[in-house]
Amino acid sequence: MMFQQQYLMWLAGIILLTVAVLSWRDRANPRRLTTGLFWGLYGLIFLIGDGASQLVGRFAGSPELGARWLHIGVGVVVVIMALIAGLGGVKLGRYHQRSEQERQASAQRLGNKLFLPALTIPVVTVVGVLAFNNFPALQTLVFGAGNHATLVTLFSMMVGCVLGWLITLKMTHERPVQSMQETRRLLDGIGWAFILPQILATLGLLFTSAGVGGAISHLTETWLAVDNRFIAVTVFAVGMALLTMVMGNAFAAFPIVTAGIGIPILVVQHHGDPAVMAAIGMFSGYCGTLMTPMAANFNIVPAALLELPDRNAVIKAQVPTGVLLLLVNIFLLYFLMFL
Repeated sequence: MMFQQQYLMWLAGIILLTVAVLSWRDRANPRRLTTGLFWGLYGLIFLIGDGASQLVGRFAGSPELGARWLHIGVGVVVVIMALIAGLGGVKLGRYHQRSEQERQASAQRLGNKLFLPALTIPVVTVVGVLAFNNFPALQTLVFGAGNHATLVTLFSMMVGCVLGWLITLKMTHERPVQSMQETRRLLDGIGWAFILPQILATLGLLFTSAGVGGAISHLTETWLAVDNRFIAVTVFAVGMALLTMVMGNAFAAFPIVTAGIGIPILVVQHHGDPAVMAAIGMFSGYCGTLMTPMAANFNIVPAALLELPDRNAVIKAQVPTGVLLLLVNIFLLYFLMFL
């Protein structure tokens, strides 16, 4: 049986459903029912896939209608999750952690070995990608014929995560169920922001399909003096940063701003280098990533991992760097794109 990406989705769904069950059993959580429901619904989204679509299609009478009903069902689930999060339904509970003295003693005993599980993930990922790419027979054996570049990376990362998890259990002498408690603690600490990357990526596709890029292009050409190269470059770079701050993802903002300003104005009208525009444009988007809570995986997750009292402490520390880099990017675009 060949490895499929759906298996990764099932693994994520099982982990989230386990977190949901642990949340329901946690009587110390004042919102244990809604907290468990939130993570359970999120896990359900990962578990349903082609098999569920085919099953619904049989009852609906056609695969197309089944897929449509399934998409509507997932949309309803997302709306329910939004209502739970918006009404404060995701709260912290009790996670059976060690005492502060026990944690200090464990940290002193392990020392720098604590970095070993974390370093296992990137090392195994790189080794796996190199192995699969340099030995096509191995890739065919695991994934079947065809190009599986993305799946190779995801599979290697999964193996690295599993190995890192096993090493952690061996080092800490903890039970596997405690690792799930720590997973639940982290997810509850991050809360609704954990699902932002997935939601915002979808939002970027919707904006592009709805023609937002064309609307931005029309407004820019109508109301701004984009005949001036410096103004056009500034609008593009600042627009990338601002839209990334709104959407939380530079990859989601890039096609919109590029379709509205980058290609029609900088490349076509001013004959700029598209390669420079794309590279520094993405970098400008990353400047916005440093300054927004919408980029949950970059800014909210570290705050939760470090147990910082201020959830926005990471953003506050990064704002000066983000602003300075954005200014530098504007001048780099202006001087390099039109050489």
